Amino acid sequence: MQLVVARIGRAHGIKGEVTVEVRTDEPELRLGPGAVLATDPASAGPLTIETGRVHSGRLLLRFEGVRDRTGAEALRNTLLIAEIDPDEQPEDEGEYYDHQLIDLDVVTRDGQQVGRITEIAHLPTQDLFVVERPDGGEVLVPFVEQIVTEIDLEEQRAVIDPPPGLIDDRDEIAASPDEIAASPDEIAASRDEA
Repeated sequence: MQLVVARIGRAHGIKGEVTVEVRTDEPELRLGPGAVLATDPASAGPLTIETGRVHSGRLLLRFEGVRDRTGAEALRNTLLIAEIDPDEQPEDEGEYYDHQLIDLDVVTRDGQQVGRITEIAHLPTQDLFVVERPDGGEVLVPFVEQIVTEIDLEEQRAVIDPPPGLIDDRDEIAASPDEIAASPDEIAASRDEA
């Protein structure tokens, strides 16, 4: 199975180094010296990583055969693709590769069918499941343990415990029965007394 692990950015310096936008949680494994990566467009590769280093918080790579800025600039926006075993698991328990989560059925703890995961959105603060509803709509589910309570790869499902309003905008947080029966003036007066 092929996974995009990085995108080549601009050239850095004059000796063929490039910046890369890392798209893997395991850059030391996928983007280390000696790694041979396929490319998109295919005509740019395959590329073998010769050296890698971090400079000012950015990963810089140099590829075999690329010795100057012109060669490095020619690779700009090329995607780097690693070949991985589809049965490979991340090292840390509770972590998953995107391809393991795509197409999982999403159900609530009480068994209500929510939909199917079609995409994982990687945002700076958290990851989101993009879930296609049976009616064709979409819902975004934060991939946090308070909401996603179980991932069962054997059963091909993700179990969620959504807060009110997450999967159905008609759900509302219920007010207490006393507040429903009380007038707005009575509610304000009871809060002032407290």
